[in-house]
Amino acid sequence: MRTEVSELPGQSGSAGAGNSAPELNWAGNYRYTAASIRRPRTLEEVQEVVAGASKIRALGSRHSFNAIADSPGSLVSLEDLDPGIRIDAAAGTVTVSGGTRYGTLAETLEDNGFALPNLASLPHISVAGAVATATHGSGDANGNLATSVAALEIVAADGTVHHLSRGGSPDFDGAVVGLGALGVVTKVTLDIEPTFTVRQDVFEALPWETVLGNFDAATSSAYSVSLFTDWSGDAVAQAWLKSRVSGPAAGGAAGTARADSAFARGAFAGATFFGGTRAAAARHPLPGVSAENCTEQLGVPGPWSERLAHFRMAFTPSSGQELQSEFFVRREHAVAAIGELRALSDRITPLLLVSEIRTVAADKLWLSTAYGQDSVGFHFTWKQRQDQVEKVLPVMEEALAPFHARPHWGKLFHAGADAVAVLYPRFADFKDLAERMDPEHKFRNEFLARKVFGD
Repeated sequence: MRTEVSELPGQSGSAGAGNSAPELNWAGNYRYTAASIRRPRTLEEVQEVVAGASKIRALGSRHSFNAIADSPGSLVSLEDLDPGIRIDAAAGTVTVSGGTRYGTLAETLEDNGFALPNLASLPHISVAGAVATATHGSGDANGNLATSVAALEIVAADGTVHHLSRGGSPDFDGAVVGLGALGVVTKVTLDIEPTFTVRQDVFEALPWETVLGNFDAATSSAYSVSLFTDWSGDAVAQAWLKSRVSGPAAGGAAGTARADSAFARGAFAGATFFGGTRAAAARHPLPGVSAENCTEQLGVPGPWSERLAHFRMAFTPSSGQELQSEFFVRREHAVAAIGELRALSDRITPLLLVSEIRTVAADKLWLSTAYGQDSVGFHFTWKQRQDQVEKVLPVMEEALAPFHARPHWGKLFHAGADAVAVLYPRFADFKDLAERMDPEHKFRNEFLARKVFGD
């Protein structure tokens, strides 16, 4: 078998087709240290590559902002594997290669009359990478993307293939958000449902006093609600509401379903929403930036695949020009945590492009940021000022510490393994699982040593 190998700068060999600047992540703020990127075309080649490596990590769409995907040895990309999208209508699932991007999967599902319950802001991210880091969309009744996983195919350190399924494997809940520490996830089986239609409406300048006084009502007003702010001033800059207007009742949650039905009947079709006014034209989250690459707004109904993400698949970003962090707290702490962050506006706002507040439903996946708790996520899209951002992160984490804030695994944060461990009741169980599946630490790297295993 022959596997494509892309050598990183300073190494000899082919750069690999379509792999310009492979040493950089999407945002350009991290340079990978691995000597090469292996690009297998079949499962058998993945097994051969993994078994023959002393140190190796899976590389997804490179949308992480820290060193989580790097390796002191080599990287393996699944981009050249056939997506192998296989819909099982009777089981209500779809199976797909781990390297497939959500936008590609969403288009195929919609063409066949099916849907995923949610999407992240960008449809360009890989399925396995997003799942492994508990990446998410938004919605009071919507779990993060990992909660849709019904089964995994994992190539372990010795090259053997392991199949884990929900309800059939005792380690399943620990393996789904696996941080790449257990093996290379070559296939993912996801729950699907019949397709549905979504409308997207944007409101501007919502007074903080009104939002905080009605936080639960605001976030439950649609299938998915995002609040955009820079933490300064007296108002939330924008509220993006994505509402299901046809298809099965939303999310199995009566409150959300009722809100969506109310929105579909026009209950929120007026000029105001919790003190905010309806946007007269399509908006980008960043003030003054064209909305051309955003999904359609202004209440125009369309397929879930073209509304649930904030940005359109056709506008693949060539570089992020940004940094990102995100912290999750229990829903009941949301208003107090918002107060702490607003109090840090003089430190946060000058470094920000924009911040987004989203809700995520509780789950039982061991290292999910929503494990055991309905959560509110505070997302920060930073300017490319990493030194300054890294100085303010400890200040923010200290302010959020009373709320036991959990950082997003794929984004910038300061806390080390000791501080993170106390945030997850099953943290020790995950470490034991990783030791059993990777006793030689083939999939370990410097990030996991500092942030997870405490090596």
